[in-house]
Amino acid sequence: MKNRIKVLRAEHNLTQADLADKLDVSRQTVNALETGKYDPSLPLAFKLARLFSIKIEDIFSDEGNN
Repeated sequence: MKNRIKVLRAEHNLTQADLADKLDVSRQTVNALETGKYDPSLPLAFKLARLFSIKIEDIFSDEGNN
């Protein structure tokens, strides 16, 4: 699944560690999310959407529907 987490994080001037703290996950989890090696749980996806004040669909996209 593709995502815009890295771009959104940069737009909000957050480091991976900053974002990890806000989401209550490890920096390694943030890195895995950004590189597409890990798909978030639904609660984590909602946390991301709330943090960036956008819809989940604006963060994640199905690679098959580009």
